[in-house]
Amino acid sequence: MIPPKPPSRPDRLRFWQHLRAFRRDILSAQPERLYRAWMAEFRTPFFRSYLCNDPALIDRVLGDAADDFPKSDRVREGLAPLLGRSVFVTNGDEWRRQRRIIDPAFGAGNVLAMQPAMVAAGKAAVRRLSAQAGQVVDVEPLANHAAADVIFRALFSVPIEDRDAAAIHQEFRAYQRAQPLLNLAAFLRLPRWLPRLHRPATRRTAARIRALIGDMVDARVAQVRAGTAPDDLATRLMTLPDPVTGRPFTAGEIVDQVAIFLLAGHETSASALAWTLYLVACDPGLQDALAAEATEALGGATEDALQEAADPPRPAALAGRLPLARDVFREALRLYPPVPMMVREAACPVVFRGRAVRPGSQIVLSPWHLHRHERLWDRPDAFDPGRWRTPAGRQSARAAWLPFSKGTRVCPGAGFAMAEGPILLAILLREFRLFPEDPPPMPVAHLTVRAFAGIHLKMTLRHGPDS
Repeated sequence: MIPPKPPSRPDRLRFWQHLRAFRRDILSAQPERLYRAWMAEFRTPFFRSYLCNDPALIDRVLGDAADDFPKSDRVREGLAPLLGRSVFVTNGDEWRRQRRIIDPAFGAGNVLAMQPAMVAAGKAAVRRLSAQAGQVVDVEPLANHAAADVIFRALFSVPIEDRDAAAIHQEFRAYQRAQPLLNLAAFLRLPRWLPRLHRPATRRTAARIRALIGDMVDARVAQVRAGTAPDDLATRLMTLPDPVTGRPFTAGEIVDQVAIFLLAGHETSASALAWTLYLVACDPGLQDALAAEATEALGGATEDALQEAADPPRPAALAGRLPLARDVFREALRLYPPVPMMVREAACPVVFRGRAVRPGSQIVLSPWHLHRHERLWDRPDAFDPGRWRTPAGRQSARAAWLPFSKGTRVCPGAGFAMAEGPILLAILLREFRLFPEDPPPMPVAHLTVRAFAGIHLKMTLRHGPDS
């Protein structure tokens, strides 16, 4: 099966034409040659950009020399109103301190402890969707709701139906529509004293989100002081000290970190889940295999099985009992990586593939192109979960699969996402059959990879009267 892929732009465009294309969609604004090239240089009136698909260059940028390639301020400028000084946008010692606190909070044992939240969110999604059985639904809002439910349960031990959680969820949807990455400072290096011209909608939604998060953080701080706080991700972030300085995050720093965890844990997970549901909808045999695997992993009747899976100690092994779901989710992340491009900046002069790269140049790593690179993958545009069980597929993955980045700056929530995706997929496929509707969804990217007009599937109960 060859799933939808956006058309590429003509190889040569004037800068302002490229800017207009970029505004419409990051993916279709790129030339076709990037699916074959090891490196490509782009020159603008304001900066030079180098897109790197060479695995050796990627290892260099994200590996031991990562300090020579900090995160670009051009990305931070667009997201600063929401994310402040969160771990997603910082560099150097500030970033290292943040990771020393955050990484233990996302340790393997804690991810296992968060699997009941994933199961509970899956149960809630089944209940909501059962009322729409037999109908054609846009699964992107479904995936948004389920992923937001997971992250709120994991962070604050509340479901998305909680009033504050629901309000933040709605504001995040408005924030995505405001296209926060599109601002003047993303293209021009402005002096620090010059006001940033963020769109009014971006500033308003970011302010509302941070105010709502601040209220939840203040309430949790009070619980921590009273000794009544639940043992969840928010509590761990507030109480874990930096092993070097001994100091935990301040309340303001917690708001920054919660903002990125809500954005990453909700927006990127929703993108990945929605595309996974579309891909399996196109393969009835694969759906049946996934449903059988889920039934074996979860046990008997739906409610009893899901409740049992939500109680210790079974959750510790749940994601590990879903190898097919895991391979399907990996393949969906390959074809539709939620974050299609990552931008670094050269802090010193370097030479890439014989070409001198000046300080200040933008270094673009594109999972979208890397995951479909014609020299690195067999049948790069095909949906083939079986590739993950072959030596060639595993070798390609080691060289050219980075939906969560890699090296020192690998996403701290990667393990969380790789448990969440297969668990939600298994719970949904155990209960529903999916059927794709025409026209096929067309990928576009602004903040994450989404479908231009939604992903519409017919969903029927696997064991009900419409099955």
